[in-house]
Amino acid sequence: MSAKYVIGLDYGTNSVRALIVNVANGREVGTAVWGYEHGTQGVILARDPNLARQHPADYLKGAELTIRQALAEAGKTVRGFQPAQVIGIGVDTTGSTPLPVDKQGQPLAFQKKFARNPAALAWLWKDHTGVAEAAEITALAAKIRPQYLAKCGGTYSSEWFFSKILRCLRTSPEVFNAAHSWVELADYVPAALTGTEAPDKLTVGICAAGHKAMFNAEWGGYPDAEFLSKLDPKLGALRARLQAKAASIDQSVGGLTADRAKRTGLSAGIPVAVGAFDAHLGGVGSGIAPGTLVKIIGTSTCDMMVAPANAKLADIPGLCGIVNGSILPGFYGLEAGQSAVGDLFNWWVNYIQPGGKEMNHRLLDEAALKIQPGESGLLALDWNNGNRTILVDQRLTGLLVGQTLYTTPAEVYRALVEATAFGALTIINRLEEYGVKVKQVVNCGGIAEKSALTMQIYADVTGRPMMISRSAQTCALGSAVAAAVVAGAYPNCAAAQKKMTGLKPKVYRPNPRAHAVYKELYTLYRELHDAFGTTAWQGNLAGLMKRLLDIRSRVRK
Repeated sequence: MSAKYVIGLDYGTNSVRALIVNVANGREVGTAVWGYEHGTQGVILARDPNLARQHPADYLKGAELTIRQALAEAGKTVRGFQPAQVIGIGVDTTGSTPLPVDKQGQPLAFQKKFARNPAALAWLWKDHTGVAEAAEITALAAKIRPQYLAKCGGTYSSEWFFSKILRCLRTSPEVFNAAHSWVELADYVPAALTGTEAPDKLTVGICAAGHKAMFNAEWGGYPDAEFLSKLDPKLGALRARLQAKAASIDQSVGGLTADRAKRTGLSAGIPVAVGAFDAHLGGVGSGIAPGTLVKIIGTSTCDMMVAPANAKLADIPGLCGIVNGSILPGFYGLEAGQSAVGDLFNWWVNYIQPGGKEMNHRLLDEAALKIQPGESGLLALDWNNGNRTILVDQRLTGLLVGQTLYTTPAEVYRALVEATAFGALTIINRLEEYGVKVKQVVNCGGIAEKSALTMQIYADVTGRPMMISRSAQTCALGSAVAAAVVAGAYPNCAAAQKKMTGLKPKVYRPNPRAHAVYKELYTLYRELHDAFGTTAWQGNLAGLMKRLLDIRSRVRK
């Protein structure tokens, strides 16, 4: 019998990737990446630094181009490979990335009259224009629907579904009024592939709905119309046009249409799995299970865990949601993360360009590896794109303390990496404080693959070994796992994960001496964290710089 394959489509911030995977063993036999052609590196920007949009035409074109290219590569990699051997498709995307659609489920951006209106585009996950709206939603929920906030960490974010829709209603009423509904990118792509975009056919994934739109079966799905109407009556009216149910990734939204099959070179009718966010499926592709924290490290970082749905689980303040079935069916999915990690490093290397255009990440990694923990006397906060967890405040900004006239670019670079590690430890501590034990940490993404500096610092700061997912494309691999399940190759996700995922032999283990220094520095980091990020802090920062200097002097001796 010939081998069977599945495709994982991974929609990132700047590009889309198609990955072809052997169902039997997880071998990756073909891949292709296409950068979105609209905007700057796929993102449509404006003078407002909080605005970030994408054109939905890029999503459809990207699927067609990358699938065809990946099929061609598979044909070269595997002798006798045929596209007919592909039996299913899975999809992951950024989020929350909602887009306004008409009564047929087609994006308003495709209409001539909205072609130049940025409000009619997809509102990318990193669009923070809805800060005021998010605060308003949080305040109202705290007053009359506290259960909504309890399941999303206590604060509703400007990165999320209803903040963006309410912002559109307030600032671009012509777009809001023309929209029949709003659809998450994670739901739109599977619908477009299967011809199920129309409201009566659309399948909504529990991942996007639960983590970003306060969907919960306990209160009948999305927030009720009365609550939404108090924000704006038009938002309350929208509630009736949103789906009543949500599905997990082990279910299919339908079969690939004949038209999409012709455009991609695949067989018509093959099942397409319910979509989910890239980080959640990155967790699946990294073999996530109870006790395993998966860190998907990219421009931002998402931290994923699962816990059995039949066990009692506390509401954890500061998380981006606790949702039944959002990662693996039968388990609560827990999401946390940091808004700037790779973005933060890129800001220093490519925007500030401390060493000129010849400087790059590799050179700074090499130089920073020679610096001992505490040697620079620097301490940074990792909030250059706001704080996602545990403060959930996008109006926070970055900070660097301790620089002198002799501070080097490599020292600053290392301090920024350390700041993200301190942020990661803060998330781990919060999880364990509420009874979710982190038994092992698995990392994935380009930074985990390429930066020994980052992985060693993470090990030294947290005091935990850092393992690396076997696949360099774990989000797409997680989508492929979902595809294998809906295609019937495996009975459930756990069985598919066992065969299709794994870890690299390389493990970064903590250095006890470095960990001891970082324990001191983390205490200072938490002072800055609480002083600038909370209203409850009552300390005094007068001695902090001097304590940094004391640590620096001791390390240099």
